Amino acid sequence: MDNEILNSYSRLNNLNVSRETFLDFENYASFILEENEKINIISKNTASKKTIIDRHIVDSAQIIDFVDLKSNTTTDLGSGGGFPGIIIAIILKNMKNNMNVHLYEKSYRKSNFLQEVSKKLSLNTKVFQKNIFEIKNVETGTIMSRAFKPMPVVLNLVYENFLKYKNLIFFMGKSGKSVFENSKKNWKLEYTEKKSLTNKDSFLLNIKKIKKKNR
Repeated sequence: MDNEILNSYSRLNNLNVSRETFLDFENYASFILEENEKINIISKNTASKKTIIDRHIVDSAQIIDFVDLKSNTTTDLGSGGGFPGIIIAIILKNMKNNMNVHLYEKSYRKSNFLQEVSKKLSLNTKVFQKNIFEIKNVETGTIMSRAFKPMPVVLNLVYENFLKYKNLIFFMGKSGKSVFENSKKNWKLEYTEKKSLTNKDSFLLNIKKIKKKNR
């Protein structure tokens, strides 16, 4: 593996991500660029290999140490182009972990793309072309939410629609602190927080328990 590829993913060196995984990441980035010519998998403004790696792949991969590796499934809400769901599935494959990654994506075209990529990369995924808000009594391990819906909406979704889960991971951006503080007015949360590897103004939340506060 050449140094250019290794350097591209150097920020993941302290995480549970093997070098073999980087080759799958490279292939995935190529698939995205190819498909993005036909449909908008990602914004045209970020449709370069370097930006895909920095903004999407590394950003998604950094949550691997939050994922409950003992569960049978993990769930990606509104998977879009596969961030973070496909990235986590790639890491799990190279860890020889057989957990099934459930990808919920309403878009027919994006769902097809997720299925095709999963097949090409031999990933253990299941794609649901459904509105997750219409699915009840969901059971899973880790739930992942990246650029899906506002935090209060996702908290309510998990509270109402998920019967069992281990933890809930949020990617929080520049306005994340105020959103988080406002959410805590209505929710009692048991969580840990970690700085993002990709943006000094962003952070990650790993929430173990959520409970509505009595108003």
